Amino acid sequence: MDAGNHTTVKEFILLGLTEDPTLCVIFFVIFLGVYVVTLLGNMSIITLIRSCSQLHTPMYLFLSHLAFADIGSSTAVTPIMLVGFFGHGTALPVAGCEAQFCSVVMFGTTDCFLLAAMAYDRYVAICSPLLYSSHMSPRVCLLLVGVSYLGGCVNSGTFGSCLLSLSFCGPNRIDHFFCDFPPLLKLSCSDVSVVETIPSISSGSIIVLTVCVIALSYISILTTVLKMRSTEGRHKAFSTCTSHLTAVTLFYGAITFIYVLPKSSYSTRQNRVVSLFYTVVIPMLNPLIYSLRNRDVKEALRKMTVRRYS
Repeated sequence: MDAGNHTTVKEFILLGLTEDPTLCVIFFVIFLGVYVVTLLGNMSIITLIRSCSQLHTPMYLFLSHLAFADIGSSTAVTPIMLVGFFGHGTALPVAGCEAQFCSVVMFGTTDCFLLAAMAYDRYVAICSPLLYSSHMSPRVCLLLVGVSYLGGCVNSGTFGSCLLSLSFCGPNRIDHFFCDFPPLLKLSCSDVSVVETIPSISSGSIIVLTVCVIALSYISILTTVLKMRSTEGRHKAFSTCTSHLTAVTLFYGAITFIYVLPKSSYSTRQNRVVSLFYTVVIPMLNPLIYSLRNRDVKEALRKMTVRRYS
């Protein structure tokens, strides 16, 4: 932050997950492995979708961008967290701390919109299959992807502008593994009543909007599927949605806990655990969810493997 904001704190110290040397080594190995799996899994999803023509559909276009957003979210947090295991805290300049948090918000919000777009895609595919080619045309898909990134940038900008309005003139030690919003508010010597409310309204509105799209889409899907006479047809329709529903449940549960519930309803330790889950663990799980539970992805992966080693 600049001098106009009366900032005396020049850097923040991230205390990380633990100060125990033994646990630091164990956590370093675990989360290094998680990060490697995250990168390999999401990059594999992107490569697979781009290289296999059978996956050149709207659903997998959204999935490839979801994988990209997961890489961005994890990369904004995990490398700095790993460095912190080697010392007693990680020093970040104030601007770097703000940039890290805004990156997490941007990619996380993009995930919200992409998950909603994927739900809408499933709705059109199952409830209006004859209109699918027109309702999910390349132009519409690109528009939905663009709106997803735009929404991420706008929400990130909202959080960023609120952070820029704060002054930090006291302690600079953050009891967290990354620069999250609630811990930064605790360190501010400014009045945070308004600053705390505006991002909650922004994030809450996005969550409500995207959850409504997802909920309405799946209510319509459920209604349509239950009307199907064929058991095989019902099973096939449901099987195309299970991966997406799993990802939605994990992601929205975590971000609602952190950014929507009142801050007094959970402890700092609970905050760290849930933040760790949605910034580090979920980006690793998404490729596994979509590959292990998706017949098209498994078949495309098998064909690519056979083609490469034949």
